[in-house]
Amino acid sequence: MNVTMKAPLAILISGRGSNMAALIEAARAEDCPYAVALVASNNPDADGLRIARNAGIATFAHSHKGLEREDFDAIIDRALRKAGVRYVALAGYMRIMSDAFVRGWAGRMLNIHPSLLPKYKGLDTHRRAIEAGDAEGGCSVHLVTPTLDDGEVIAQASIAIVPGDTAETLAARVLKAEHQLYPAALAAYVRGHVGR
Repeated sequence: MNVTMKAPLAILISGRGSNMAALIEAARAEDCPYAVALVASNNPDADGLRIARNAGIATFAHSHKGLEREDFDAIIDRALRKAGVRYVALAGYMRIMSDAFVRGWAGRMLNIHPSLLPKYKGLDTHRRAIEAGDAEGGCSVHLVTPTLDDGEVIAQASIAIVPGDTAETLAARVLKAEHQLYPAALAAYVRGHVGR
C-alpha cells in the first residue's frame, strides 16, 4: 500500500504513550492502511509527545486546565482537521469528551479499554475484575460514543487471572495484549471503512 493512500490517523494521549508507540510502529508496515499524521495531547508534558517527535510524527499539545470541556474539545478538533485526519485513536487519553466532539468523529474514533467490555467501564478495571473473582481480564477496542466505554466492541483479547495476581501484575500482562490488539483491530476497521 502506497503511503500516500493510507488514511491519516491522529492519536490522542495523556501520558506515556505505550499504545501510541505500538500504533506508530504498526503504521510503518507497507500494508498498514493508516498513517499517523498527528499525535495530540491535553498534557503538554506527556512522555508520549517526545516519543512521537523522535519518530518524526507531528505533535500538538494544549492543556485543558481552565477551559470548559466544549472549548477545549474545539481546540483539539481544529488541530485534527487542520492535519487532515480521517480517523482518531484514543490511547490513554484521560479525558471525557463533549458530545459534540464525539458526534463530529462518529464512526471514525476508536478507544482501547483495559477490560472485557461491557464489564468494568471506567477506572480500576483490573482491581475490580480480581475482586469479582473473574477467571480472566483483558482489553477491548471499541467505537467511541457519548456514553463512556459504551460503543460497539470491535475486538477483544482475554488474559487469564492467576492466583496471587494484583491489579499491577494483571495490568502489565493486559498492556502487552493491548499493544498487539489495538494496531490489528484499528487496521482491520480502517480497511473495512476506506472509501466510505
